[in-house]
Amino acid sequence: MTIGFVPETSSATASFVARTLEPTEWADMDVPLLASPREVVKDLYARHLPAPPTAVVAAYDPDGRIRASASFGYRTGVVDGWERRNALLSHLRRVIPHDLRLRNPVRTAVLMVSRDGIPGWTSQDGAWMWGLRDACTLHGLRCGSYVTLTRDGWNVIGENRAGRTPNAASWSHARPEPHRTDPATAMANALRQASVR
Repeated sequence: MTIGFVPETSSATASFVARTLEPTEWADMDVPLLASPREVVKDLYARHLPAPPTAVVAAYDPDGRIRASASFGYRTGVVDGWERRNALLSHLRRVIPHDLRLRNPVRTAVLMVSRDGIPGWTSQDGAWMWGLRDACTLHGLRCGSYVTLTRDGWNVIGENRAGRTPNAASWSHARPEPHRTDPATAMANALRQASVR
């Protein structure tokens, strides 16, 4: 009996490396184009106000109307699509029933990831794209667009469509500022309310 670590095999390494997609592979998948990417991004942004690091996954009906969406925080630095797939699948299962009974998928899933860094493709985006494709297969959905949201704006990877607003910093302007009262005024208000009772 041998005790110790088993060295990673080449097949294990190959399967790990395969759980990511390059932009060219993504383009070859014939992902359906968004009819109005700016409106999709604005709508998802208004619903979830995703600050980095937050992912938003949404399912759309064939007529382009949103059926369900979910947002969640994620670990940064992940370049393996397995973890991304599991997170996406978990959230899709919570918000919309699967369509595995259908012969061909009719609903489409779109993923928007709010992150720091460059607006273009990164290896972490490759993991998200692999995860989205696999989660859609396992949930009976069509794999739709992958959108990054950085401080520079939004970018639909593989479609060469982008915009400046909203961006990953817009959420700080969209949230209302909490009303601040100095301690002396707060105490006076509390005493006044107590005397009224």
